[in-house]
Amino acid sequence: MSHSFDDISAQLKGRHRRTRRLKMMSMGALALAASFLLVFIGDMVMRGYPAFQQAELNVPVTYSEQSREIPLAAVEEDVRSLVSRGWLRQLPRAMKADPTLMGQTIDSWVISDDQVDQYLKGHKSHLKPKEQQVLDRMIENGTAELKFNVNFFTTGDSKLPEYAGIWSAAMGTILTLLVTLAFAFPVGVMTAVYLEEFAPDNRLTQAIEININNLAAVPSILFGLLGLAIFINFFGMPRSSPLVGGLTLGLMTLPVIIITTRSALRSVPDTIRQAAFGVGCSQWQVVRDHVLPLSLPGILTGSIIGLAQAMGETAPLIIIGMVAFIPDAPESITQAATVLPAQIFTWAGEPEQAYVERTAAGILVLLSVLIFLNAAAVMLRKKFERRW
Repeated sequence: MSHSFDDISAQLKGRHRRTRRLKMMSMGALALAASFLLVFIGDMVMRGYPAFQQAELNVPVTYSEQSREIPLAAVEEDVRSLVSRGWLRQLPRAMKADPTLMGQTIDSWVISDDQVDQYLKGHKSHLKPKEQQVLDRMIENGTAELKFNVNFFTTGDSKLPEYAGIWSAAMGTILTLLVTLAFAFPVGVMTAVYLEEFAPDNRLTQAIEININNLAAVPSILFGLLGLAIFINFFGMPRSSPLVGGLTLGLMTLPVIIITTRSALRSVPDTIRQAAFGVGCSQWQVVRDHVLPLSLPGILTGSIIGLAQAMGETAPLIIIGMVAFIPDAPESITQAATVLPAQIFTWAGEPEQAYVERTAAGILVLLSVLIFLNAAAVMLRKKFERRW
């Protein structure tokens, strides 16, 4: 008896050791994943934070007929190379908009060249020694400072790094996601409701279910080829438009919405359905008044997560041409546009340090939106769970 008790005690101790070992391994894996996430976010913040600042120079600007014809004449010779060419190009337009400026010389804060911006941020620049001397003197006088980069949020893409922003990409993303949501959500939910509540269990529906599950694992670039073949080549829709991009992402999101909606419908207890049938409700009344309201938290959560996944996709949008240089924000779903992931992809291929900063800053903006969408999904789920 004593020997048997010792064996049992040893087995229990071995089990407890394995449990503790598994617990420690799980905690180590969690800590490793968290450390990778912190390193990634920390690196993006360090690289992207400088993009939210832009160097500006306080220089005397002369508004005259000569500066209207030759904008370089509007600023003094020693600071001409330090001022952004983009600002100089906009000078004649500003003089035309406000004729009272003619004949005046006004000290104004103007956008500097990207090399000046890098110099003020302590990065490597290609300024000449004479330009550095002039800039150092302006820094001492307080006429060269780093200010909040408004252009990053109010302008579109530009060949000049100091004027490159995310506004056009953000508007294109919003329009594309609106089309995606308008197409994928109703079609996906209705498909899931039919398959789960109305469709008979036969070979056809089983084949449809298998294909839906397989489509959820298809590489996203194949949906881009499908969108190119169907929406652009067959239906003749405008290339690079949010309409085509939204429908393409909608096709990619459909399987996710269908699967999550079916899972939410299955989570509703059968007693709810039986009680509704018992008081004389029809099949449609049971689904509309009882099953759908109770499954709505899961449906919304899956749909928002699918939408967030679609927002981060780049490969299918490259196929349909939404990676082009688009400086102006689209005003409709049929105009040429780009999206944030494609804009980040474009900036990542530029060699200038200023574009490296904007790439990281664009990633931070995209991550913030994705975190917001996932948080909204959790909040909506809890809200509807408390309500029902």
